[in-house]
Amino acid sequence: MKPSHWIGIVVAAVVLLAAVVLVPRTVGEPAPPASCPRRWDSGEIGRWVPDAADLDGVEESLVPGTPTSALICAYPGRDSYPGGGPLAGSRILTDQARSMAYDLGYLPVTADRVRRMCTLMGGQTTNYLIRFAYPGGRALWVGSAEEVNSCVTTTNGAVNSNSYVGPGITAAYRTGTWALPKPKDPCAPATGRRGQQEQMVPDGAIKVLVCRNGQGGSPTPGPSRGLEHGEQQARELAADLNSLDTATGGNTCTEVDGRRRETFLLHFGYEEGPPAWVRIHPGCRPSVHNGVLVGDLDDALLGRVGRLAPPA
Repeated sequence: MKPSHWIGIVVAAVVLLAAVVLVPRTVGEPAPPASCPRRWDSGEIGRWVPDAADLDGVEESLVPGTPTSALICAYPGRDSYPGGGPLAGSRILTDQARSMAYDLGYLPVTADRVRRMCTLMGGQTTNYLIRFAYPGGRALWVGSAEEVNSCVTTTNGAVNSNSYVGPGITAAYRTGTWALPKPKDPCAPATGRRGQQEQMVPDGAIKVLVCRNGQGGSPTPGPSRGLEHGEQQARELAADLNSLDTATGGNTCTEVDGRRRETFLLHFGYEEGPPAWVRIHPGCRPSVHNGVLVGDLDDALLGRVGRLAPPA
């Protein structure tokens, strides 16, 4: 072969290689996940991200928009030593990332640190970082955890949620399948609904499950029982609760008498998205909370709730 032919082949190969290297990533193609931080660089359980996101909507929703993939990073340890744990492993979700983002994006959020009561059992904890990748190379980190007391703050660096989703993140990390954790008891508090940081019950409820948890003078609460009602009762009850004066607060309250009294839990259902829940402690002040807001109800509203609940 003549030398001129060799030169032509080499030039063609270089041009082809340059074309391969310089072709930009197609708009809308999933951004490659960044690597996980080597350690959990915080002394708190959950409530940490390596970088706060600069995306539209991060102050209203934990995960706004529609990401294309999610990188889950796991940092196991114990709740007595929650910080500094080394990275134990990671998993990338693609087809599950959208539903995970949808569910986390529906959690109630606030920029405030909400005071709440937690049990203090010692045990295993796993901190998680989740990096949601968006088209165009944008990304958002979410920090959360699974721990024995089920008392975790999940954050995107701009807003926080006290809704507990640790078991769902653990399942997604281990199996690659995401599902929003749901209580086994339909009368137990669920994860809540976006908008509960603004009003006790977000607009649009189409039904309500009213549960009565009897105390009966026993230190051990009796079993919960619930009755479901339709749209009219749901919206009237929501309007009454939304008319209360409220403040930011969690599940703390002060007993106003020495008697053990029954409590009520309300689940408001919607056409789309998770239910909103409200707990009522008649013997406490504040007597009403939804995990983010607290308020006090009068005897008339308490009587109405009692009439919608199952018989005592």
